[in-house]
Amino acid sequence: MKLKIVARIGVIAAVAALAVYGVSWISAHRRDTQARLLYGNVEVRQASLAFNNSERIEAVLVEEGDAVVKGQVLAKLETGRIAPLLDQARAQAAALAEVVRRMENGNRPEEIALAKANAEAAAILSADAKKRYERLNELRGTSGVSAQDLDSAKAAADSAAAQALASAKNYELVLAGPRAEDVAQAKASLAAAQAQAALLEKQLADAVLTAPSDGIVRARVMEPGEMASPQKTVLTLALTRPKWVRTYVGEERLGLMKPGMKVKVFSDSFPGEAVEGSVGYVSSVAEFTPKTLQTPELRTALVYEVRIVVTDPQERLRLGMPVTVSF
Repeated sequence: MKLKIVARIGVIAAVAALAVYGVSWISAHRRDTQARLLYGNVEVRQASLAFNNSERIEAVLVEEGDAVVKGQVLAKLETGRIAPLLDQARAQAAALAEVVRRMENGNRPEEIALAKANAEAAAILSADAKKRYERLNELRGTSGVSAQDLDSAKAAADSAAAQALASAKNYELVLAGPRAEDVAQAKASLAAAQAQAALLEKQLADAVLTAPSDGIVRARVMEPGEMASPQKTVLTLALTRPKWVRTYVGEERLGLMKPGMKVKVFSDSFPGEAVEGSVGYVSSVAEFTPKTLQTPELRTALVYEVRIVVTDPQERLRLGMPVTVSF
């Protein structure tokens, strides 16, 4: 009888020991599991989009809640005044480009030949006028040559000589081509015209508002017909690429977080479906300024920001959604 009582007491003691061990193991497992969980929110990042030009809005092509992709056209400005100015600037630049090309190519062979022929003809006329004067000078004093005739012949000879010299110098200028300073001035005028055309092209391109990244239209602030300016927001875009989760980790677990470490993100909307992610950033500075003197308890209360980059092709995580991070 005593042996049975002892056996029962042994069984009860063993069961109690197992129960205590089980409770301890479950508690330890739960603590370990809780130690590897972080809580945060899908980060909300947004961009306020405005035109670079001050002009009237022609069209707004998206509505609030629309999903847009990078480069998608969202709104347009009127371009009735910019387009003609751009055409004018392009035409002026083209004309100046031809002037520069003509100067760089120099004079045509026909122009050089014409200048040479004019110089030779002037030289011949000068030589003839000089001989006539010399003949009259030899006959000076005779009854057939007067002083007036001699003066007229001398003036004609001098004039012909000057014309021959001018024609010769003109031939040299035609042969040499444009001056380097004139070519440089023409190139500078061309560069100014091209810069003006480029500025108008940029203004024409800025008349189209495009999405800087994938996102969702949060607010449509302005409507067609309103006057836009760089200071006025037209649309507010919530950015969805890349998607981040912002969470915080205590100092006692800070050493566990490494950039690039793989994690899983869970939400209440999809509790059994994990979204893959990785640690993209671990802050090196505590969020709150610590006191000068700290106790061990206060040191463990400090938190550091951690950003998780998630891959969410099925769009299960919405901006601002509370999530749980398992690592």
